[in-house]
Amino acid sequence: MQRLTSLLCLAIAVLLANTGTGWSADFQKGLDTYNNGNYSAALHEWTPLAKQGNADAQFNLGLMYLFSGLSGQGVPQDYKAAVKWFTLAAEQGNSNAQYGLGAMYAEGQGVPQDYKAAVKWYTLATEQGNSYAQKNLGLMYAKGQGVPQDYKAAVKWFTLAAEQGNSNAQFSLGVRYFSGQGVPQDYITAHMWVNLAASNGAENAVELRDRLTQEMTPSQLEKAQGLARQCVRRQYQGC
Repeated sequence: MQRLTSLLCLAIAVLLANTGTGWSADFQKGLDTYNNGNYSAALHEWTPLAKQGNADAQFNLGLMYLFSGLSGQGVPQDYKAAVKWFTLAAEQGNSNAQYGLGAMYAEGQGVPQDYKAAVKWYTLATEQGNSYAQKNLGLMYAKGQGVPQDYKAAVKWFTLAAEQGNSNAQFSLGVRYFSGQGVPQDYITAHMWVNLAASNGAENAVELRDRLTQEMTPSQLEKAQGLARQCVRRQYQGC
């Protein structure tokens, strides 16, 4: 479910966007009505566009079918319909749909669980720099799901996502430094990343940060906090 939780975060980010370059008036009208809570009207605007091949509309319909159970989004919750619309958009190269489809295969929602298919779609999304897919692909490597377990590869993908400000990836990267999986164990760097993750809203990061704080010396803690401030100034690049 962690993968679908991340997808929900993406959904909120996408659907709360105010404008979109090149979007049709009908698509924008659907977005405006959606953000105003009129889900039926959004569905009315987006469905014809989706049927005409508009990948953004297809992706948004997929989100509505996936998360309708959480907020009654104008349609019955239907994982198979979500997969249908994600697939149509993903095949057109929509990276968010590729990520969403990967999450559906990883969780077995609307399709039989298939880790290799999940890796395929995540990988395609990462080629466009999708940080959610990078983070989830890191999880696949860390767990050996659909690919041979490879902690170094996991760290690579967590790092790419963390550098884009993905809080869950920052937490996962901190965990690797804490445990010494794929990188040498380093409590200072671990604290830096989980501290950043906690500041950015990662739910599990506070507990690990507090644990590390108790196990570190004052000088180590001071250094970790300084590195975190420096990392923010660098916009998470080269930390």
